[in-house]
Amino acid sequence: MTYLDYQATTPLAPEALAAMLPWLESQHANPHSPHRAGRRAKAAVEVARDQVAALLPPGGRVAFTSGATEALNWAIKGTT
Repeated sequence: MTYLDYQATTPLAPEALAAMLPWLESQHANPHSPHRAGRRAKAAVEVARDQVAALLPPGGRVAFTSGATEALNWAIKGTT
């Protein structure tokens, strides 16, 4: 089957699924919460931020959005 509806969702690479599965199954937490699980989630977000930043040219910035609409609005308005 050829999947063509990438605007709705994108198939995950097996490596991405393997990395996400523990968080989706049992390690979910709000990274803005002060409890232990929240701190662990925040640390994971910061590791991800560092990994993405390492792929950017020096001085590049990483900003997470809630989804495509917010990201597109940032791009259109030229703000972060």
